[in-house]
Amino acid sequence: MKSIRIVSALALGVLSGCTVGPDYVRPKPEVPAAYKEGFAWQPAQPRDHLGRGEWWAAFADPQLDQLLAQVNVSNQTLVAAEAQFRQAVALADSARAAWYPTATAGLSETRSRPSGTTGPVVGVATTKRTIWSMPLNASWEADLWGKVRRSVEAGEAAAQASAADLENARLSIRSQLAQNYFQLRAVDAQKQLLADTVAAYAKSLELTNNRYKVGVVARVDVAQAEAQLKSTQAQLLDLGVQRAQLEHAIAVLLGRPAGNFSLAAAPLRATPPPVPAGLPADLLERRPDIAAAERRVAAANAQIGVAKAAWFPTATLSASYGFQTATAAQWFTLPSRFWSIGPALAETLFDGGRRQAASDQALAAYDASVANYRQAVLTGFQEVEDNLAALRILEEESQVQAEAVKAAQQSLEYSLNQYKAGIVTYLQVVTAQATALSTQRTAADLLARRVTATVLLVKALGGGWDAASLPDAGKLTNR
Repeated sequence: MKSIRIVSALALGVLSGCTVGPDYVRPKPEVPAAYKEGFAWQPAQPRDHLGRGEWWAAFADPQLDQLLAQVNVSNQTLVAAEAQFRQAVALADSARAAWYPTATAGLSETRSRPSGTTGPVVGVATTKRTIWSMPLNASWEADLWGKVRRSVEAGEAAAQASAADLENARLSIRSQLAQNYFQLRAVDAQKQLLADTVAAYAKSLELTNNRYKVGVVARVDVAQAEAQLKSTQAQLLDLGVQRAQLEHAIAVLLGRPAGNFSLAAAPLRATPPPVPAGLPADLLERRPDIAAAERRVAAANAQIGVAKAAWFPTATLSASYGFQTATAAQWFTLPSRFWSIGPALAETLFDGGRRQAASDQALAAYDASVANYRQAVLTGFQEVEDNLAALRILEEESQVQAEAVKAAQQSLEYSLNQYKAGIVTYLQVVTAQATALSTQRTAADLLARRVTATVLLVKALGGGWDAASLPDAGKLTNR
């Protein structure tokens, strides 16, 4: 009866036990009232389908849709991130298991012969004996100071951070694949432009050669036309290196060997769709990397409680029941039963500063996680501002560049007509051709940069992810 009273008192203490350590409060990072570029860059027709869900669908490129659909299945980085998430969930389950008692069962046979010099009569031989035993043991450590509760909090927060890491990896890989894809298509557009230019230069060389044969122009004009043709052919060939590397990078992102993957050539036809920027405060919820950093702050905060709980006594309830006998025939008989039950209270009096070091470590880890969280927020807003500015400036630059292309083409047309009329030398034609090609390549490059900046802005805005999609901490289980 006395043991029962002690157990009841211990249980009452558990129910009324306190949880040491600070309760979690999310740190307040510095959040701007509005985006610096938000008012200067206003889309003409706002569409909210980009930056939410399948954001890549706004580019209306079926090939890109097919490639991004394969990312979840075959990308090895995502496979690893998913495995790390399952590992984090298992660690949370392990922490939660401390709520429950531990039970063990055993079966043993022990043969022994006591020393003849330690028996009741020294020098008298003692007999051998065999002990058969089958104990059932159970023990439970009461969570008086919230050590288990804080451990569970830390494990659940770490699992949620791992889930956000998985989403961040998926977003990063998708955005990287989209960037590589659009860069590859931009290279295809450049190759098509150079191929058309090579054909035009070949005709110019033929024209110049014919004029040289009839004595209208000098040999130097032929040499200039030929040099320009060969130089452009070399530029066309050089683009093959960049295209091959981009194709190989896409293959790796898809989890496929580079040698077994290829994409048919097709010029870049996508146009940057309008992207609504969203409110600054939403960025804290829409960026998975920021959510992961915030969850790690919560985990570090809980670990402070775990470290502080080590300063208080531990209360353990242990119980044993089983059969034990020296005669095999009486093993499972009623007289062979044994049992024991009782609580124990223990306190560490001296540990050489180990608990203090653990507390200092937990506090330092918390401070570091808070700094990392605030840095992630600052970086997030920087990336949004960077790409908003890039889109605004590149759009203005593209409009000016389009006028430059038009002017260069007119200049080339005038120069060719004047050359055919014998008014100017071929050097002027070469200069006009080089200018026209340069302006066209710059215009193609600007389109690629605008599309890439759009992808980067979507990534900076969280790519359609929301913190509400994190698994519920109370329902995290390892399946």
